[in-house]
Amino acid sequence: QVQLVESGGGLVQPGGSLRLSCVASGILFRIYTMGWYRQAPGKQRELVTTITSGGDTNTADSVKGRFTISRDSAKNTVYLQMNSLKPDDTAVYFCYASVGATRTYWGQGTQVTVSS
Repeated sequence: QVQLVESGGGLVQPGGSLRLSCVASGILFRIYTMGWYRQAPGKQRELVTTITSGGDTNTADSVKGRFTISRDSAKNTVYLQMNSLKPDDTAVYFCYASVGATRTYWGQGTQVTVSS
């Protein structure tokens, strides 16, 4: 059974930082592209950033220079370091795992709220 379990969300003031974690089980982690998407109220889910098995990243322009994705294959974990957070970053953040054209998995999401 595949599970992606996110943690690290919460309430933070503008300009603050958070680090999200996603622990994967039931998959051969090292071959999967891992990533983070987010969905704000009333909006479609959007890409935040992804990292391939080889370490190549793809990051949305809206978070470039502020968010960093990394992965630790020894721990089957992908991280999202979020700095200089803005109110517009408020959303539910979803962990994502994908390999090939047919195997895609999602976590349950973790809420990030940026507010003073």
